[in-house]
Amino acid sequence: QVPRPPAMDSEWFVLIEAADAPAAQVPARLESVLESALEGGLATDALVAQNEGQRAVFWGLRESIPAANRLIGAISSHDISLPPSRLVEFVERGRAAVAGIDPALRINCFGHLGDGNLHYNVFPPPGQPKGAYDPIREAVKTTVHDLAASLGGSVGAEHGVGRLKTGDLLRYGDPGSVLAMRRIKNALDPQGILNPGAVLAEP
Repeated sequence: QVPRPPAMDSEWFVLIEAADAPAAQVPARLESVLESALEGGLATDALVAQNEGQRAVFWGLRESIPAANRLIGAISSHDISLPPSRLVEFVERGRAAVAGIDPALRINCFGHLGDGNLHYNVFPPPGQPKGAYDPIREAVKTTVHDLAASLGGSVGAEHGVGRLKTGDLLRYGDPGSVLAMRRIKNALDPQGILNPGAVLAEP
């Protein structure tokens, strides 16, 4: 069963884990940061774990997101990265771009703000099977990836290129870098027997 988050109506939820030496200084420093964020309008509410059990509950909510997404069934899922300074712009422009394909589509994105890694998932309207949207799957993927690339991001982030994104590497990657990768691959694996078809598409 996927746990439910606190009943807070907000577009953004941020999970922050703070550490310091000595550890006794953490509560006061965190309180100061949160107070500034609330007074400055950067945050509307804050919950602070008071013990290890509450900390585990907070992290459990974050770690349950993929399971919740699988229960709904995404039309298109993306593991992308962006410069952290462009994340908000990407989310706003991505919402408009996806709505341009079908305004009924839903978006759930989560990730790692510190390094710009974003898991961007597009879902059908409530009650609609994801298979009904197969005809627009490629358009959604291309729209999301084109936008990420235009903002200086990458379409292969935490989970890499693998076999599914070899075409994306050719489309969005630097041609010189891809050529160098292929030459190194050929030098180390002239017979092409080491994980063929992964990262670099077979010629």
